[in-house]
Amino acid sequence: MVIVTGMSGAGKSSTLKMLEDLGFFCIDNLPAPLIEKFAELFTGPLSEIPGGELGKVAIGVDARTGLISLRKPLEDLKEQGISYEIFFLDAEDSVLVKRFKETRRAHPLAPEGRIEDGIAEERKQLDYLRKNATYILDTSHMLIRDLKKEINDIYSANKSYGNLYVNILSFGFKYGIPTDADLVFDVRFLPNPYYIDELKNDTGRDKSVHDYVMSFEEAHLFLEKLQDMLLFLIPNYVKEGKNQLVIAVGCTGGRHRSVCLAEELYKGLSEDSEYGIRVEHRDIDKDTSRQKSR
Repeated sequence: MVIVTGMSGAGKSSTLKMLEDLGFFCIDNLPAPLIEKFAELFTGPLSEIPGGELGKVAIGVDARTGLISLRKPLEDLKEQGISYEIFFLDAEDSVLVKRFKETRRAHPLAPEGRIEDGIAEERKQLDYLRKNATYILDTSHMLIRDLKKEINDIYSANKSYGNLYVNILSFGFKYGIPTDADLVFDVRFLPNPYYIDELKNDTGRDKSVHDYVMSFEEAHLFLEKLQDMLLFLIPNYVKEGKNQLVIAVGCTGGRHRSVCLAEELYKGLSEDSEYGIRVEHRDIDKDTSRQKSR
């Protein structure tokens, strides 16, 4: 049994639909007093249904449910030995405000007030659930396909998950350092392909630029030392409760060196990783105002 909860606008409805596709029986907005009753049925009579139709259940819980009244039912479930997981979706306040404005919806805890006030109140009410969450996923910089991949990894591929989503971001210093970066690395010490005519119009994703950048021993040493440091840092960030890490790799224009090294770092960290990892290139197509991400 999975309790799907988190901030309004962080992606709970999408998550329930994805879990339904994975064979979960999903219930959205089940009133708090009924959760315990349903759990008793789920582990009792309903578990004996032929074919196991209710073998996996996901319950959507949000501000409409009555978050403050959830604590006792969940504590009672533990006392009764009924196991469950809490899947908590979060996002930055600025992202949540933007999502509400785009959909022209009022926040459920501030139907006639400011969205910011509703978000602040919801964070207070969700404090217990967040502290006791099995999984915490920050969707601030996620696309729908990223969210789907994480859910598939956790509930379909049975991969371990470390409550951390790592975003590797390449950028150009000429366009400014990303404001949300936790760690910033400057790779301008490497020769710049921009000054080579046949490479100038290519990017770090092209083999020509990749082979040029990686032809220097310094590039390999940098990646080796950076990856070793991150393998040390990431578990310690998780211990401190961090659920999102933005690693920014920058060069002059964000088109050649940083893109190549960000891709290489992504490949290195993705091998047997228990954390969600994504690579994005903020300035790779700055001239055409397009942004490529994966």
